[in-house]
Amino acid sequence: MFTGLVEAIGTVISTEPDGPGIVLSISPQSEMRDLESVEIGDSISINGCCLTVIRNDGESLWFQAGSETLSKTNLGEFEVGTPVNLERSLRPTDRMGGHFVQGHIDGTGLIDAIETEGEWVNMWFRVPQHLTGQMVAKGSIAVDGISLTLVNVEADRFSVALIPHTLEVTTLGRRKVGDRVNIETDIVGKYMEKMLTGAVK
Repeated sequence: MFTGLVEAIGTVISTEPDGPGIVLSISPQSEMRDLESVEIGDSISINGCCLTVIRNDGESLWFQAGSETLSKTNLGEFEVGTPVNLERSLRPTDRMGGHFVQGHIDGTGLIDAIETEGEWVNMWFRVPQHLTGQMVAKGSIAVDGISLTLVNVEADRFSVALIPHTLEVTTLGRRKVGDRVNIETDIVGKYMEKMLTGAVK
């Protein structure tokens, strides 16, 4: 479980085929440099996707991502040098500053528009309609692992307002129209949809 409050931006150091999946190594920025506290088996959110640490060499963290993960996320697009959002899993004593983020990606979306208002940015994302069915204006959404508040929700897209701090400390400040991002809808929205529609997914 995560909060959606990004701890650091990391850099992809390597990506290698591993059967049907890949092995990734990622080097965090200084904000998360106490790597001696990261143990094998720990959960780390990488662009919102929960992966397990399989190796820690003191400089980089190593992860495996299987075919299911690659089919549902943007991790398969990673190249050496790709910046990624990182967050360690939530501890029982931590403050809950964002919202409950599971690290289970529901699908991907494309950045549809970037509207600048001074130092602020309104960013639109185009997504499948089954995802917008789980969203409400002023509700929560995780985009590439970042906890954000929904501003507008339309049939096949939604928008968020990004403050300068978010643009600076996450990868969204480096994104451009057409980029693919990971989307996790609010867990409350999923359960409400299931209870109201009786849909089996």
